[in-house]
Amino acid sequence: MGGGSNNSHNIDNGKYVRYTPEQVEALERLYNDCPKPSSMRRQQLIRECPILSNIEPKQIKVWFQNRRCREKQRKEASRLQAVNRKLTAMNKLLMEENDRLQKQVSHLVYENSYFRQHPQNQGNLATTDTSCESVVTSGQHHLTPQHQPRDASPAGLLSIADETLTEFISKATGTAVEWVQMHGMKPGPDSIGIVAISHGCTGIAARACGLVGLDPTRVAEILKDKPCWSRDCRSLDIVNVLSTANGGTLELIYMQLYAPTTLAPARDFWMLRYTSVMEDGSLVICERSLNNTQNGPSMPPSPHFVRAEILPSGYLIRPCEGGGSILHIVDHFDLEPWSVPEVLRSLYESSTLLAQRTTMAALRYLREISQEISQPNVTGWGRRPAALRALSQRLSKGFNEAVNGFSDEGWSMLESDGIDDVTLLVNSSPTKMMMTSSLPFSNGFTSMPSAVLCAKASMLLQNVPPSILLRFLREHRQEWADNSIDAYSAAAIKAGPCSLPIPRPGSFGGQVILPLAHTIENEEFMEVIKLESLGHYQEDMMMPADIFLLQMCSGVDENAVESCAELIFAPIDASFSDDAPIIPSGFRIIPLDSKSVRLVNEGLSPNRTLDLASALDVGSRTAGDSCGSRGNTKSVMTIAFQLAFEMHMQENVASMARQYVRSVIASVQRVALALSPSSHQLSGLRPPPASPEAHTLARWISHSYRCYLGVDLLKPHGTDILKSLWHHPDAVMCCSLKALPPVFTFANQAGLDMLETTLVALQDITLEKIFDNNNGKKTMCSGFPQIMQQGFMCMDGGVCMSSMGRAVTYEKAVAWKVLNDDEEPHCICFMFLNWSFI
Repeated sequence: MGGGSNNSHNIDNGKYVRYTPEQVEALERLYNDCPKPSSMRRQQLIRECPILSNIEPKQIKVWFQNRRCREKQRKEASRLQAVNRKLTAMNKLLMEENDRLQKQVSHLVYENSYFRQHPQNQGNLATTDTSCESVVTSGQHHLTPQHQPRDASPAGLLSIADETLTEFISKATGTAVEWVQMHGMKPGPDSIGIVAISHGCTGIAARACGLVGLDPTRVAEILKDKPCWSRDCRSLDIVNVLSTANGGTLELIYMQLYAPTTLAPARDFWMLRYTSVMEDGSLVICERSLNNTQNGPSMPPSPHFVRAEILPSGYLIRPCEGGGSILHIVDHFDLEPWSVPEVLRSLYESSTLLAQRTTMAALRYLREISQEISQPNVTGWGRRPAALRALSQRLSKGFNEAVNGFSDEGWSMLESDGIDDVTLLVNSSPTKMMMTSSLPFSNGFTSMPSAVLCAKASMLLQNVPPSILLRFLREHRQEWADNSIDAYSAAAIKAGPCSLPIPRPGSFGGQVILPLAHTIENEEFMEVIKLESLGHYQEDMMMPADIFLLQMCSGVDENAVESCAELIFAPIDASFSDDAPIIPSGFRIIPLDSKSVRLVNEGLSPNRTLDLASALDVGSRTAGDSCGSRGNTKSVMTIAFQLAFEMHMQENVASMARQYVRSVIASVQRVALALSPSSHQLSGLRPPPASPEAHTLARWISHSYRCYLGVDLLKPHGTDILKSLWHHPDAVMCCSLKALPPVFTFANQAGLDMLETTLVALQDITLEKIFDNNNGKKTMCSGFPQIMQQGFMCMDGGVCMSSMGRAVTYEKAVAWKVLNDDEEPHCICFMFLNWSFI
């Protein structure tokens, strides 16, 4: 019916019409302007186009219906073709992955058979090859021994590049690393890709392969610009570039990564990046660290950074039939976990966290760019996705800068008020001030903050999943925020002078959430928060009645495994201009994937971890609890709040910020307690489930205390001695007599709180470490013989140290010898009375 012909005639009184090319052209013009014209518009068309005068309006209506149907069919056919191409490429990818897995299985079967036949050689093999990287990594250890520097001349760098390429390809497509698929990452046409993490190899590693709707050259260009897609990358500087004979390039690069929390230093890397084209047309970008080289350029250590290592990693980008690329990513790091406190070490030993924050972040960014190109659209507040992405990067970068507080960015630390729970920094550098300065407005005033103050702190939490806690903080801002601080922050970036806020109890206003945009996998979304009912602040500050906050939220999916959760926000003007000043504040919660999780599954649940500022009285669930291991999650929360101010107000603003962050910490504690599964137990607080050995030890401790001191240590609490000991108000901890120096083997809840550690990490703490002062060491050295002979010793009040390095004062301490059932010394038990952090 919609076909064209040189003849025009009606058949059966207009029931069938052939249209001339001129008629089709006229109808197409109208269709392009209005695909679904009204009856009046169709009649107007007939009047304006004489060549359509012999066609009835009803037939014109039918033509438009058919035309819309053909357009819909064309789009559907195009969509199905795209899905078919994607499925074909994914099928190819899965077949390659299946081949790789078959090779890995064959390798494991061979090793298993060999070990069965030669059990005496198993130990020798373990000592010669400690990684799972098979031949490739073993060759790496042989070629690059730690005591022999590598040649970093141009020829030496080319040799290193070739080795790196071979090792990277073996990791990406071979069996050099034993990869384990991440939980919940099922391959499919709409999935982010196939994501796996390493098992048993040196350092931490993650691997991903997926489809990207961009050509290989564009993919390589984006991936090489790491600061544009990695929120953790502070800078990437190309120091030197060399060309190779095969058309490739060698780049010497210095890269810095932000620290995710205030409790650990940042990382930096001195590395080689090699880009080349393979024989099959695939692009390869591989990189590795140059930490042990000679005869070439080097990068001296940087203050405030720990030099980490990138093991052979990179990107394999292959062209895909029908357009796009097939991408393989391998990230393999050694982040030097020894440089952080034991309780946080799992952050630097988690391949899952590396996969989520680096490997998957690259794939998500590429998919976002691809979608924006194929489906350009305008999102919330008239912003295109690229503009919103730039805003989210500004929020994230500003928050990371506040958390790290690098001196080369102008940050300097203020003196503490005697309590080291909150750190204050000030930045008055011109670069920072360019972000906060405002222009004069019609009222004649100009707001010119001369500095930015940052108040930050970190705390350890347990028994509340990061996603649930963060979602509560987002949806119930009135539970932790002080609107007077919000009003002050908003006034500081607006025109007009502002004064310090006057706290008004119960003056929380309502909030309206205006969504802006989601990322492609809904892992992150942006929104504008409108705070209401703040009109009374106009008495103190010259500002509009409404306050707007630009807010970025991620990690609220409860089903995500070990996902980092962030809530970052900044006050903005109602105009919401692209160059508006942004001074972000917020929260970051990172799960701690440690040995504790495995102990939970084995029925040995670790203790809950204390907030670094003050105690949060949260119990742990038993192994039979309905919430399972989810109720035993551990995480580290980092809080950073920034305020712009004028220099003459520094002392007052510092005091206000310090008090505000402490109030936020206290509020987070209350929220965590309310959200913790353990808070809903009807039977009250219970100790973690323990082994029979723990019950036996509790009985020995109580019996020995009564024998030597003549009084009962524990009040009657049914028949459960361990429960009474666990909830004893004073810190009780046991020290082994077998190890030198003596190490702690057990502590009750108060003892773990005082040491700021867990049951797992407790065994890494020595007695000397907590008495890290001359008086304490002298007391212990002179007191040990007395304890062993007399059976006990009483000590006056003093000061000791927690595992986090914080000073702890105690009013009195008692130490006694713990005897087993055979009346033989088993350990020494200490009890610290009325302890508190200084």
